[in-house]
Amino acid sequence: MPLAMNREVFVTCAVTGSGGTQDKSPHVPRSPEQIAESAIAAAKAGAAVVHCHVRDPETGAPSRDRGLFREVTERIRESETDVVLNLTAGMGGDIVFGGIETPLPPVEGTDMIGATERVAHVADCRPEICTLDCGTMNFAEADYVMTNTPGMLQAMGKMMTDLGVKPEIEAFDTGHLWYAKQLVKDGILEPDALVQLCMGVPWGAPDDLNTFMAMVNNIPEDWTFSAFALGRNQMPYVAASVLAGGNVRVGLEDNLMLDRGVLAENWQLVERAVGIVENLGARVIGPDEVRKKLRLTKQAPQ
Repeated sequence: MPLAMNREVFVTCAVTGSGGTQDKSPHVPRSPEQIAESAIAAAKAGAAVVHCHVRDPETGAPSRDRGLFREVTERIRESETDVVLNLTAGMGGDIVFGGIETPLPPVEGTDMIGATERVAHVADCRPEICTLDCGTMNFAEADYVMTNTPGMLQAMGKMMTDLGVKPEIEAFDTGHLWYAKQLVKDGILEPDALVQLCMGVPWGAPDDLNTFMAMVNNIPEDWTFSAFALGRNQMPYVAASVLAGGNVRVGLEDNLMLDRGVLAENWQLVERAVGIVENLGARVIGPDEVRKKLRLTKQAPQ
């Protein structure tokens, strides 16, 4: 297939995530103040979009506390640095089963809530973008399942669309793209959808280039896509995504290292990604251009 390089690229920084990385690097932000400051620094380094989770300020454990989300978004909005806000809506769909002979009832670590509660912080904060994990999958370890049923996705997707918040489809495998296209066909999502290709997340799509291009080739032409890979392949996927026609995501949610043995800060990962994009001959675009490109609505919190 001919090269279809993207010449105008936006960079997303995934600031902290919900993985157990809080004790692996002192640079993983925990408190709302730290998360906001890290997001602002990433924006100053060239990120047009910041993707934010929240954590318990004391333990660093992942949280879905609405007050923490509100504090993060208020701190970012009140700064003098403009950036597109992208909040996770992936929390609240976790099932941890018991032993293989006694899978029910679910055990400690399970966090399952309804669609309205999963989107409640989005309704409060009104970011321009929020994520929609478009499928159920075995996720990383043990008997933990990330659960997103068709009914749940239909309900959440409609809520997001009705709020004027653009869903960012998180596609961890090819079937997730298949169902995302069905959501567009059913009128749940707008036709000019936004998708994030999540490569190398166990046990979704592996981060080899054949699988990546299979994902890219399944994205409709009028959609916008971005991509990332975990760990040491984060920066190679900056180049791969741009060359395939997409945008890029970096940040401490997906990778803690700047170089071998060197722990990164978010702004450093963004700075390096910007350098790769520009050295490929593309231009890094800012938040206003992203809003225009994606038809985003900048709203006030409720």
